[in-house]
Amino acid sequence: MHNVDLVAKAKGIIERILYITIATVSKDGQPWNSPVYSAFDENYNFYWASDQNGQHSKNIAENNKVFLVIYDSTAPEGTGEGVYVQAKAYVLTGEDEIRNALKHLDGRVGKQKDPATRVLEFQGDSPRRVYKAVPEKFWMNDDGDVNGNFIDIRTEVDLLTDK
Repeated sequence: MHNVDLVAKAKGIIERILYITIATVSKDGQPWNSPVYSAFDENYNFYWASDQNGQHSKNIAENNKVFLVIYDSTAPEGTGEGVYVQAKAYVLTGEDEIRNALKHLDGRVGKQKDPATRVLEFQGDSPRRVYKAVPEKFWMNDDGDVNGNFIDIRTEVDLLTDK
């Protein structure tokens, strides 16, 4: 498949799928996966809100390296396509950052909430925080064939070059 086709497919998957899976690692090396509702901005930074005491949130506080997968799990066997993202994740603390993230999160599904009034829900004594994953690399799964055997190949794609 041509890289241009893979870029278009990756962008389509990101736009269509509301949930991402975040892979994190605890300080003692235990892996953890968490599916979360997410949104993204024009630079494909991903945002989500989570309990700051959740395992993935604790892991991010200790090690901000994350791996995201955006995949349609309802696709029939052998037809699924996914986007894979190496990123660094951060808890957002500034009011403007949180407001921007909430604008994307609420706007993704058409919620009519005012992000300015919601900032306090993610600061202070509130258990929830807003997180941002800044991508470093993207891959799209590509078809492969080795001696008549199907294999899943990941091909790196650049989503930011052709916005």
